[in-house]
Amino acid sequence: MATLATSVSAITAERRFYLMLAAIIAVTVFAGFGLDLQRTDWNIVGLPAQVHLHAAVFFGWIILYVAQNWLVDRGSIAMHRRLGVATACLVPVMVVVGVATTVMAVRLNRVPPFFTPGLFLALDLQIIGFAILAGWAIQLRHRSDWHKRLMLCATILIMSPALGRILPMPLMGPSGTWAIFVATMVYLGAAMLFDAQLRGRVHLAYWWGAGMLTLVQLLIGIVGFSPRLDKLVAQLAA
Repeated sequence: MATLATSVSAITAERRFYLMLAAIIAVTVFAGFGLDLQRTDWNIVGLPAQVHLHAAVFFGWIILYVAQNWLVDRGSIAMHRRLGVATACLVPVMVVVGVATTVMAVRLNRVPPFFTPGLFLALDLQIIGFAILAGWAIQLRHRSDWHKRLMLCATILIMSPALGRILPMPLMGPSGTWAIFVATMVYLGAAMLFDAQLRGRVHLAYWWGAGMLTLVQLLIGIVGFSPRLDKLVAQLAA
């Protein structure tokens, strides 16, 4: 009975932790873009429709991620699985909309001044990494230990735009991508630390997630300054 009680307590604690971290991620994302709106004189209504679609799709993911963790925390697993269908369908939409919006920004010369156009375009590797992790999580949806950890890693990976609006990017320039990377690893590190405390070890899924975050960051640095990408940027901006 004591073992069973301990097991149930651990499950409850784990579910509560994932909900709490999902809420913190959501607050970070909304705070980042909220600060950006305060600092800049954006005419939201005048922005291209594609930008509004991009915001709706990516904010939609964050809201769904919080909702999914809330459903699991309250024990509504059946509803969690039904909503998971919509969540899965959103992944390819995010890839298409994310890449298309970045390309549009390069074409319209709307790249943030602290990024080169090539580096800004290379940031799309983050959405590719997100799709790989989220797709893997969906494939392993019947293995909840892997599923929830890979989904968390995927969601952390797309926090970068919000974190870039919180950090003093104009002071850091292109090297600011590393500051964003470190910030994302803080969230993942918290999850790994909780795992170690609760389970006695860090789940393998987190190491794969950390590897993906690191690989994406390294590729951004390599691809973002490559001559071939510079040529592509020149063609897009022509």
